[in-house]
Amino acid sequence: MTGWKSATFAAFAATIILWPADGLPAGGGHPGPMSRAEAFARAQALTALGRQMFFDPSLSASGKQACSSCHDPNHAFGPASATPVETGGPNLDRPGLRAVPSLRYLQAAPAFTEHFYDSEDEGDESVDNGPTGGLTWDGRADHGKDQARIPLLSAFEMGNKDEGAVVAALRKAPYAGAFMATFGANVLDYPRDAFDAAVEALGTFEQSSADFYPYSSRYDAFLAGKARLTAQELHGRMLFEDEAKGNCASCHLSEPANDGEPPQFTDFGLIAIAVPRNPAIPANADPSYFDLGLCGPLRTDFKGRAEYCGLFKTPTLRNVALRKSFFHNGYFHTLREAVAFYASRDSDPGRWYPKNADGTVKKFDDLPKAYWPNLNADPPFNGRKPGDKPALTDAEIDDIVAFLGTLTDADQAGQ
Repeated sequence: MTGWKSATFAAFAATIILWPADGLPAGGGHPGPMSRAEAFARAQALTALGRQMFFDPSLSASGKQACSSCHDPNHAFGPASATPVETGGPNLDRPGLRAVPSLRYLQAAPAFTEHFYDSEDEGDESVDNGPTGGLTWDGRADHGKDQARIPLLSAFEMGNKDEGAVVAALRKAPYAGAFMATFGANVLDYPRDAFDAAVEALGTFEQSSADFYPYSSRYDAFLAGKARLTAQELHGRMLFEDEAKGNCASCHLSEPANDGEPPQFTDFGLIAIAVPRNPAIPANADPSYFDLGLCGPLRTDFKGRAEYCGLFKTPTLRNVALRKSFFHNGYFHTLREAVAFYASRDSDPGRWYPKNADGTVKKFDDLPKAYWPNLNADPPFNGRKPGDKPALTDAEIDDIVAFLGTLTDADQAGQ
């Protein structure tokens, strides 16, 4: 590793603490800090262990579902299927509530905050960008190890009844010896400590640059002066960044940061755009059920905060061309549809939303009207009314889609 990647890994490795070789004291323990060399070695050991765990289906209640079952490395650690939600649980028959996100390029996500002060030039920090950061669609986990807890214990994911069930599976795993060598000879005697150790290993694996943030796309090569984009791709990039056209880059940042870090293609913010309700999600069969993102139901600390209802995390667009379903509810199944929705959500709502019995369009059908004030109205939405000219022509949509195809990492290009 060189440059910023090495510096990032060094900073991460330096935060890892040493667990004593003779095991954890009863009730858990917090050993002292490590040298930089020890931290690098520790990070490498945790990465190797986390990799084994990530691909191990025995850590699920069904014995058939690993982390990799939904986060497929051949699909940029996102889902391989086009189904809007995956099924899990002890019998693999419990449907989820949201589309599975990719785990790539999460290393730069800041911890969640209600008020993120930053600006495009990174010099003026007077602009409050509102809710920003965290992992998952509603930002409720701040770190990889926190995110790793969720699927292990979720009733509709890996379905373990408690931390002890995960630790019982770890005892039988072929890498149990390596786990004890890494975290202490008696670590498995303390279920809570062992579970914390397990999610630490998973979180460390998800910091592996080769696997999770290679920055190897053609666009990265283009920025480095080592590749060329076609005329269509260059025009798509211009439309992507044009504030009067796609305005995509206002949320999906496309330029390198001032410190030279490659563009993340997200500002990590949470916004509401009113994607159509997806009838293919079983929970949506209940007309009183609404997935309101930041204000619930999966996130509970902002329940009742009306100003946050309908807000979902802005995902990175890296490797977006690999996806077979889009947005938090997987409603769209082609990238072109997803881009076209932005272009004509308000100018042609009948194209996207169902109709009421009287023939009128049931606009914003997956967001109660009380929360419509939360909807993003920046370009390309920009106050358009039904019948207005859409923000983008069909040809311009095609060009943006072509540009987005340059964001696929080299190891994924053949998928």
